Amino acid sequence: MDNFRIYSPTRIVVNENARLILGSGFINNYVNINCVEKIEIGYNVAISENVVIRDSDNHKIISEVANNITKPIKIGNNVWIGMNSIILKGVTIGDGAVIAAGSVVTKDVPSYTLVGGVPAKIIKENIQWEL
Repeated sequence: MDNFRIYSPTRIVVNENARLILGSGFINNYVNINCVEKIEIGYNVAISENVVIRDSDNHKIISEVANNITKPIKIGNNVWIGMNSIILKGVTIGDGAVIAAGSVVTKDVPSYTLVGGVPAKIIKENIQWEL
C-alpha cells in the first residue's frame, strides 16, 4: 500500500485467504468493502461516500442455473467512484474512468469513460480528470 487514506467510519472485511490490494488515493466515509477473493484498487483512486464494493453475492442462496461464485474486482489507476455507487463482482474498471453517483456497475468499464445509471452504461468517452 502506497499512500491511501481511509476515513472513518468505513467497513472493510477481508476474508481469510482473500487479498485486498490498495494503491493510493482515498476511501471516504461509510464505504463498505467486502473482499472474499480479491479486490485490487489502483493508484490515485477516489472512492466517495457510501460506496459498496463486493466481490461475491454475500449470501448462501444458490441458483439452479449457475453457482453464486466469487469473482475478483479490479479498479484501475486514476479512477473516481461517485457517492452511493455499487461495484459488483467480476468488474474491471479501466484507468481514468469515472463512475457517476448512484450507479450500479455490473459490467466492465472501459478506460477514460464516464458511466452512470442502474445498471451503469457509458455516458461519455475519452474523458480526463485529476484528483
